[in-house]
Amino acid sequence: MRYRKLGRTGLEVSEVGYGAWGIGGVMWADSEDETSLKALEHAISLGLNFIDTAYVYGDGHSEELVAKVHKRHPKTIVATKIPGKNMRWPAQPNVPIQDVFPVQWMLDCTDRSLKKLGVEQIDLQQMHVWSPDFIHNDEWREARERLMKAGKIRFFGVSVNDHQPQSVMELVKTGLVDTVQVIYNIFDQSPGDGLTALCRELNVGVIARCPFDEGGLTGAIKPGVKFEPSDWRNRYFSGDRPQQVWDRVQKLQKEIGDAAVSLPDAALRYCLSDPAVSTVIPGMRRPSSVEQNCASSDRGPLPKDLLARLKAHRWERNFYGA
Repeated sequence: MRYRKLGRTGLEVSEVGYGAWGIGGVMWADSEDETSLKALEHAISLGLNFIDTAYVYGDGHSEELVAKVHKRHPKTIVATKIPGKNMRWPAQPNVPIQDVFPVQWMLDCTDRSLKKLGVEQIDLQQMHVWSPDFIHNDEWREARERLMKAGKIRFFGVSVNDHQPQSVMELVKTGLVDTVQVIYNIFDQSPGDGLTALCRELNVGVIARCPFDEGGLTGAIKPGVKFEPSDWRNRYFSGDRPQQVWDRVQKLQKEIGDAAVSLPDAALRYCLSDPAVSTVIPGMRRPSSVEQNCASSDRGPLPKDLLARLKAHRWERNFYGA
């Protein structure tokens, strides 16, 4: 496992981190606590030291599982997130910040996460949605200041709305966020249009989420794929979307050839080929997935000629919102 600086925080984070949404259980039909804990432990044994969770992942269940592992491995760096009070993803335009991030809500959510995680200080607290309408508002600024002064959080960041990396450009310039978390993968290459370069210039950490496009870039999504009715992927891959994904993946695999050991390996190394990216956080619920994903760090960036060709595989669409 290789390590990178998380922007100006000075924290050394593993190139492959742990996305802990799936272990929360809710919305993921195939999540089992015993297996999730084994996966977390195995990841740490392989050098992974960064775990990203959230207040709403399983109504705190993900945070509780992370707490069990963090207690045994206290040097592990843990990030979590404050949801909007209106529980809307993504943040909606023209909605007052008092409906989304009032000061007391941000303070109370952080206190709850501190208890769930079993810690006195959160390494990285993030706003779970963002709207450019919030940038000059005092609510989130005051909450950030109070939390940092109280020592309840070390650093502060934002999780960017799905497929909207440009929405935080002005926020990054304020110097008030230490990190941004953004969808970044072979299909959604939009963070590379300017955000990651700006973050590198201003020394803001970039956390790349959804490197596998919710499974599309693993090769597992094909015509006829089925999910349990309670699994949110039932909607994400509804209708003819599996066929759309499959057709694109076939072309993509031919492009990659033997430059990567697998499609998931290529997907992770694609993110890590951007020097602005501090860590990539695939969702992992099984030790076998942990083993495969952590190994990608050791293989380094993808070849430059392949990266150039992968630009043609950019796919602008939004399966979340439809």
